[in-house]
Amino acid sequence: MSALAVLKKYWNYDAFRPQQDAIIQSVLAQKDCIVLLPTGGGKSICYQVPALLKDGVCLVISPLISLMEDQVMNLNARGIKAIALNAKFNQEETIRAFDNLQFGGYKFLYLSPEKLQTIFIQEKIKQLSINLIAIDEAHCISQWGHDFRPSYLTLKILRELQPNVPFIALTATATPQVLEDIATQVPMSDALLFKQSFFRKNIGYHVINTENNYGKLFQILAKIKEPLIIYCNRRRVAKDLCQQIIHHNYRATYYHGGLTITEKETSFKNWMSEKTPIMVATNSFGMGIDKDNVRVVIHINTPESIENYVQESGRGGRDGSQAYSFILTNIQEQQTQQKLLANNLPSIQDVQETYYKLNQYFKIANGELPLSVFTFVLPEFCETYKLAFQKTSQAIKYLADNGVLTITQQFGKRSSIIFKVSSDYLFDYIDSNPSKATLIKLLLRNYGGIFEHFINIDEAYISKKLLISRAGLIKYLHILHSDSILYYKQQHNIAEITFLQAREDRYINYQMKQFVGIKNKVKQEKLATVLDYINNQEECRNQLILRYFKETIIKACGHCDNCLKKKKAGPSSEQVKTQVIVLLKNNALSSFDLQTEISCTAPLLLEIVQELLEKGIIALTSQNTYQLK
Repeated sequence: MSALAVLKKYWNYDAFRPQQDAIIQSVLAQKDCIVLLPTGGGKSICYQVPALLKDGVCLVISPLISLMEDQVMNLNARGIKAIALNAKFNQEETIRAFDNLQFGGYKFLYLSPEKLQTIFIQEKIKQLSINLIAIDEAHCISQWGHDFRPSYLTLKILRELQPNVPFIALTATATPQVLEDIATQVPMSDALLFKQSFFRKNIGYHVINTENNYGKLFQILAKIKEPLIIYCNRRRVAKDLCQQIIHHNYRATYYHGGLTITEKETSFKNWMSEKTPIMVATNSFGMGIDKDNVRVVIHINTPESIENYVQESGRGGRDGSQAYSFILTNIQEQQTQQKLLANNLPSIQDVQETYYKLNQYFKIANGELPLSVFTFVLPEFCETYKLAFQKTSQAIKYLADNGVLTITQQFGKRSSIIFKVSSDYLFDYIDSNPSKATLIKLLLRNYGGIFEHFINIDEAYISKKLLISRAGLIKYLHILHSDSILYYKQQHNIAEITFLQAREDRYINYQMKQFVGIKNKVKQEKLATVLDYINNQEECRNQLILRYFKETIIKACGHCDNCLKKKKAGPSSEQVKTQVIVLLKNNALSSFDLQTEISCTAPLLLEIVQELLEKGIIALTSQNTYQLK
C-alpha cells in the first residue's frame, strides 16, 4: 500500500499538504527528520502515515497527558490501535500494555518523557520492535524554547535503546537556535530539516488599542457569524467572560486546565459541532484541534510569547480563506501582564523553600527516595505553610520540569451547592444569622440558578473574595448544610506527587539554581518581545513575526493593521521620490505618466518633481517629459 492510499483509507484525504509527502518518504528511507510546520500544517500525519506502512510499533514522546489522550482517541476513532501510558497506569496495567504492544495489540505507543526516565520502562522499550520514534512538541528540548522541559533532555537514551530506528522531531514554533538545540540534544547530526514559512498570507494580524476591551470585543462579535476563539490568560477570566457573552445572547462555552475531563470533552464537542460557536479559553485549549472554518481568533489579554501568539492565531483560516487575529490592548492591560509575570515567577529562594516544605509536609528524611505516590491538595499545602498560591504552583512546576518530581492532577467533580429553602426563608435566616450574610449574598451574586439545580463553585475564589481561609469557608458551608439552608457536596481536586530523586537539599538547590534563572529570564524576554510587537505601529505585522523567527523578510503583507494604515494614509514623500527616480531610470515620462504609475495626490507628486528638478536630479526635456540627468 502506498502512502497516499493510507492517507485516503484512514483520513479520507485525496492529497498531502505541502512537504508532508517528502517528509514521509524520507522517514520510509530510514532518514532522521526535523520538522517545523506551523499550526495547521499537519505534523501528526508526517509520522502516523509512515508508521502504518512499516512493521512494528511507533513510539511517540509527547509532553501533555491531554494531548496524548486526544491523539489516541483520534487514532482509535479511525480504526488504528493506539495507547497512551501515563502516571495513571499502575505497574500491573503497564506490564499488560507492553505485552499487548509486543504481540501486535497496538500500533502506536504514546509516552511522556517523565515516564521514560524509569529503568523498567526503558527495558520494556528495548524489547519492543519499534519502527519509528516521533518526538512531538520538540521545542521542549531547548532551554531557549517557550516551553522548556528538562525531562526532554533524557530522550537521548532512546538512541541507545533503539540505535537503528529513525527519529522524527516535530514542532510548530521554533527559532533557529531552538532547531539547533533539537539536532544536538537528541542527537540528530545528519537529520533532514523540513521547514515551512511562518508567513500566513490569509491571516490579517490586527492590534487594537482600546480603553474598553470588552466593549470592542462585543463590536467584533456582532459582525462575525462563523466559529471563533477568544484567548484569555486566567481560568476565572475565561469563565466570567463566557458568562457575559452568553448574557448578551451569544452561544458560547469555555475551556481551561481546571475543568474535569468530562467538562473539557463536552465544551470541545459543543464548539466543534457549533452548538456553541464561541470558545473562550486559556492557552490550554487548541493543541491538535482541526477545525477549518474558524474565521477570527481574539486575544483579550497579552499573549505570553510570540510563539504562543502565532500558534493560537494559526487556528484561524485553516481552510486557506481569509481570517483575522486581533489583540485587544491598552497600557493598563500591558502593565497588568507585567505585574502578573513578576508576581508569579518564583525566585530560586521560593523554589528552595517549596522543595523543603514539600519534604517536611510528606515527612521525607534527607537521603530518602520514597517509593510512595503522595496525594496532594495544593491550596491546603499553601495554607499550612502560609505560601503564595501562584508562586508555589509555579515552583512545583519548575521542580517537575527539572525532573525532581512528577505531579499529576487528578480532577474529580468540583464542589457544588444548591439552596434548599425559598428566597423569603433565606432572607429571614440572614436576619437571624448576620455572620453568614456576606457569604450567602456573594453566592447569590455569583452563581445563577442556585435555587433550581446544583451549581459548581470555586472555594479558592470565594474565600479570597471574603478574605477568609479556604478551611474557614468550608466550615461555614458545612454549617449552612447542617442548618438545612443548602446542600453542599464537597469534592477535592487532588494531585498525585511522585519524587524521582532522593532528598538531597544541597544538590537539588544547586541543580535548580541555573534552571530557575534561565527559565525566568526566557519568560521575561518573551513577554518583552510581545509588548514590542504590540506597540509597533509602523512595520508590517507579518514581517515582525518573520524577523523573530529569523526568516527572510518578504514584502509587506498588505492586510495587517499597520499595512492598511499606510495604504489609507498614502505613500510618504520619500517613498514617492524613490518611485519617481526608479520609473525614470528606464524611460522619460510625462507628468500624466508619473501620476498614472504612482498612487499619490497630484499636489504631492508636483512638489516632489519640483524638488528633484531644483536639485538637478532630473531634467525637463523639449517634449515636456522628465528624465534622469
